[in-house]
Amino acid sequence: MSDEVSMIGATLTAWMRGAFGRAFADTGADLSAVDVVVSTNPEFGDFQCNAAMALGKALRQPPRQIAQAALAVAGEHPAVARTELAGPGFINITLKDEALTQYLEAVSRLSTLGVPQVGVGKTVLLDYSSPNVAKPMHIGHIRSTIIGGALDRFYRCLGYRVISDNHIGDWGTQFGILIHGYRHFVDEEKLREYPVEELERIYVKSYEQTKAEPTWLDACRNELVKLQAGDADNRRLWEQFVQWSMAEFERVYQRLGVKFDFVRGESFYNDRLPGVMAALAEHGLVRESEGAQVVFLEEEGLPVCIVRKGDGGFNYATTDLATVASRVAEFAPEKIIYVTDERQQLHFRQFFAICRRLGVTTALQHVWFGLMRLPEGTFSTRQGNVIRLERLLDEAETRALAIVQASRPEMDPAQQREVARAVGIGAVKYADLSQNPQTQITFTWDKALALDGNSGPYLQYAYARIASVRDKYAERFPGIDPEAAPLQLTEPVERMLAVKLSRFPETVLRAAELFRPSVVADYLYDLSQTYSSFYQNVPFLKAPEGVRESRVRLCGLVARVLKQGLGLLGIETPGRI
Repeated sequence: MSDEVSMIGATLTAWMRGAFGRAFADTGADLSAVDVVVSTNPEFGDFQCNAAMALGKALRQPPRQIAQAALAVAGEHPAVARTELAGPGFINITLKDEALTQYLEAVSRLSTLGVPQVGVGKTVLLDYSSPNVAKPMHIGHIRSTIIGGALDRFYRCLGYRVISDNHIGDWGTQFGILIHGYRHFVDEEKLREYPVEELERIYVKSYEQTKAEPTWLDACRNELVKLQAGDADNRRLWEQFVQWSMAEFERVYQRLGVKFDFVRGESFYNDRLPGVMAALAEHGLVRESEGAQVVFLEEEGLPVCIVRKGDGGFNYATTDLATVASRVAEFAPEKIIYVTDERQQLHFRQFFAICRRLGVTTALQHVWFGLMRLPEGTFSTRQGNVIRLERLLDEAETRALAIVQASRPEMDPAQQREVARAVGIGAVKYADLSQNPQTQITFTWDKALALDGNSGPYLQYAYARIASVRDKYAERFPGIDPEAAPLQLTEPVERMLAVKLSRFPETVLRAAELFRPSVVADYLYDLSQTYSSFYQNVPFLKAPEGVRESRVRLCGLVARVLKQGLGLLGIETPGRI
């Protein structure tokens, strides 16, 4: 059997595109956008083709007439039971039951569950998380880390070679502020006990001094220039700051189940910065303005971009230009994806514009997300009003443990703690990933750690409940393999569940294309609700032989999809909760 099974939606799109192409071959109209999408309402069939609505203006015909012409030449499709022309020009498509069961039979034999391997032979580089050295990771870092981690898994699942790079903030203005503050404010005892917390305290105090004393800011800038010039003492301090910080970052990443192929900070590209300036000069892009070296971007409708400041220090844009040149030369990626918060949108528009002028042809994508906020407003390391990420995760596990202990007192204490870890961390991740990344999130403990409704624990429990059904079947019918029985769709709710199972591959592909993990989260929640209706409304173990095995098989397929889908979100699926 082939390692891949064509997605149902993709085969229907090819069918409809062919029909529109034949019906309107002599019009010269662009029909590349003709596609088939999932129906918004089961009453409208399983899929819909709404292309006629968009083509009405181009073809100067009523959309309903356009749809009728396409249906007239479409011919039969082996998977389609019927088509229906609805409203002003919608084409509703209903699948044959046997087409659904054949598809599910086929994908059930694949480890990929039918997810298309569209990325084979292609490389994607993902730049995400990127915390700053000398600052503890706080709740503001969780979005880039887990959104980026989810995209990382999506692309690997789709067959891409993924290079994940944690481009840490280990260079720049903040180190001048920190080094100068360190020389004046360090508490050696606190430094030994909690080094990164002490560095953060020093940074906040030193930053406050920059506002109060102009001479303090000048001294901070001087320390930065010395560091950039290779001053031995400043270099030693900087290396120690990085070492302490990386140890803390790694603890958090291990708890979140996040791994990187590379951890290359801004400092990794420091030696390449003069070469960037030379390339900008060679292309006639850099000019002097008020003592600084800048690139004017009027053609792109963007403000001027500083690449070297008047004091000789390089800017973030210069480092990013060096970074992209290095990545293209080393990995030759099809695409480089940057996952950062919304405040960096202008920076990336400027940076990408300069890349294009320098001749970079690699696709560059900025995936931005809304800020995490506290109920009283935004938080800032400089203002010191942050929630540390480790403490958030501790609290999540503590709350989950209380629930597990109350609901499963007979469970071994070690197992209770392990389940609580998976449930607590999963709850925090899902609270973020289930929302559109570009929305702003107001963080509250109750919302982030809700263990019912549309939540990670709800989906984890759905998976565990299916495991229980499978175990009961094995106890009652020992020696019988339900996988040997054919799938049957004898009830409407079974068919509804089969339709939703068939959409998993397209859901993963769409989530990756849109850079939105919430697409997978929404799908899994919808699937689990349909499964709940299935479980509550039809008999399982008391069903007739054959039907019984088919339903147990459907349960198993739902469990596999939940496990794989949650795994793509970085959420574990304990067999017992």
